[in-house]
Amino acid sequence: MRSIRLRILAILAVLVIAGVVAWQLLPSDEANTDPVTVGTTDAVTSLDPAGAYDAGSWAMYSNVYQSLMTFKSGAIVPEPDAAENCGFIGGKLQTYQCKLRDDITFSDGKKMTAEDVKYSFDRMLEIKTDVGPSVLFPSLKNVVTEGRVITFNLSARDATFPQKLATGAGSIVEKDAYSEHKLRSDNKVNGSGPYVLKSYEPGAKAELVPNSRYNGAVKTTGGPVTVRYYKQSEDLLAAWKSGQVDVTHRQLPPSTLAALNPGDSDKRVTEADSAEIRNLVFNVRKDSPLADRRVRQAIAAVIDRGPLVREVFKGTVDPLYSLIPQGYIGHSTPFFDAYPAPDAKRAKQLMQEAGVQTPLPVTFAYREGDEYTKETKEIQRQLEATGLFKVKTKAVEWTRFQKGYASGEYDMYTVGWLPDYPDPDTFSQPLVGRDSSLHNGYTSKKMDQLISSTLQYSDRSRATADFKSLQKLVGEDVPLVPLWQKKDYVVAKADVAGSQYLSDGTGIWRLWELGWI
Repeated sequence: MRSIRLRILAILAVLVIAGVVAWQLLPSDEANTDPVTVGTTDAVTSLDPAGAYDAGSWAMYSNVYQSLMTFKSGAIVPEPDAAENCGFIGGKLQTYQCKLRDDITFSDGKKMTAEDVKYSFDRMLEIKTDVGPSVLFPSLKNVVTEGRVITFNLSARDATFPQKLATGAGSIVEKDAYSEHKLRSDNKVNGSGPYVLKSYEPGAKAELVPNSRYNGAVKTTGGPVTVRYYKQSEDLLAAWKSGQVDVTHRQLPPSTLAALNPGDSDKRVTEADSAEIRNLVFNVRKDSPLADRRVRQAIAAVIDRGPLVREVFKGTVDPLYSLIPQGYIGHSTPFFDAYPAPDAKRAKQLMQEAGVQTPLPVTFAYREGDEYTKETKEIQRQLEATGLFKVKTKAVEWTRFQKGYASGEYDMYTVGWLPDYPDPDTFSQPLVGRDSSLHNGYTSKKMDQLISSTLQYSDRSRATADFKSLQKLVGEDVPLVPLWQKKDYVVAKADVAGSQYLSDGTGIWRLWELGWI
C-alpha cells in the first residue's frame, strides 16, 4: 500500500511540474509587448530595392516589401504573395504572367496596381546600379500590363524566372514614391510587406512594427522587432553577452559558434546546413596582374582550405571545391580534382609558363571584420610562403568595398554569397555569367552558353550535366577559387519563440516568426 501511495504522489508531482511548465509556455494576461531585438553583422547597403544585392539589404526587403511570389519556409517552389496566381504561358518558358491581388495596399494606404509592379522592374533595369540586382534578369525584354494582369516577356527560356520573382529583386515599390532614374535616399520605405519601417538609423538600427494593412502569403504577422547592426562579430558578441539583443544571426565569432551547446537551457541554438559560400575572386581585366589564367591557376594550386576551416573558422565551415555547394543538384568538385593538394612546384611552373616576374605584387582587399582579417592573413601567408607572390592586404568598409571591386580597384578580393533562391542557377549566372555581380571582368561565350542551357529545363534534374560542365569550366578558367561552405546559426534567449524559423537559406528573413513565450 505504501508503494502505491508513493507512486500516486510521484504521479501528482509530475502533473504539478507539467502544469507549471505549461503555464509558463502559455501567454499571460500581461503579455510582453516589447520589441524582439535581433543583432546582426550584415549591413544594409540601400533601402531601395533597385540599389542593393546583398544579404543584409535583402533580409530587410523580405519584411517591408512584397514580391509577386515568395517561398514558404523550407520550400523550393515559390507561391503567390502579392499575386493571386502566376504561371508560364505556353511551353517555351519565355512568357510569364501574374494576376495581382485586388487587396494589396502600400503602407501609406495607397492601393497597389499592376503599373506599380511594372514600374518597379522598369526602374531597376533603368537605374542598373553596379551593386544592384538587375544582373538577375538578363533575359527580361519588357513588362506589359492589362488591368491586374502583368506579363513578363523574356528573350530566352528561363525556368527559374518564378524563383527570381520571389527574391528581393522582385520587391514592389510605390510608383509615386520612387524616382524613375535615381535611388531613393531618405531612409524611408513605401512597401506592402508584413512590417512597416518605423525608423531607421544607417549602420545602427531599424525599428519595425506589424503592417495592419498587409495581405499576402504570411498568415500571421508577429510583434514589433528592432534590428541592431554591428560592424564586427566581436561587437555582436558583446551586445549578446550584455543582453542588448535577444536573437543573433550572422554572425557571432567562429570560436563562440563552435562552443555552442544546443542543450543549454538559457538559450535556444539553431544550427542548420546552409548554402552560404565564400569565394576568392580575381580581377581578370587586361590591366590586372591576374589577367593570365595560368597565374590564377597557380593561386588555386597553392590554396590550402584546411587551416581556414580548422584555425580561422573553428570547424563552423566546410571546405568547398566547387562553385555550386553541396546540397544542390549538379554539385561536383572540380577544384579538388584539378588541385587535390597544395602544390608549390606546380604553381611555380605555371608562373614560369605565364612569363611573369616573381614575386608578383597583388592587392588583396576584403570586408572589414575580425574573422575576415584572420582569413585574409592566412591566405596571404600561404601565397607568400611560395615566394611567388607579394600580397598587399586592404580592409575596406562594406559599402566602399562593393564599389571598389565593382570598379576594378583590387586585384583579388573575398566575397561571401548566399543563395537567392533554391536552385543552382543562383550560383552560376550572378557569379560567372556576363555582367556578373562580382564585377571581375570575366566573360566567356562557352560559359554563357552553358548557363543558357541550364535554364531551358523545367525539370531541373535535366540540367545536371550542364551544371557539371559549367563548374569544370570555372575550374579551368579560375575567375574565382571556392573556399568554404558555412553552417547557419541562430542563437536566441530562452524566452524568445520562433527563432528556429528565422532563416532557412532562401534569403528571406522571417522576422514575423519571432515573439515572446
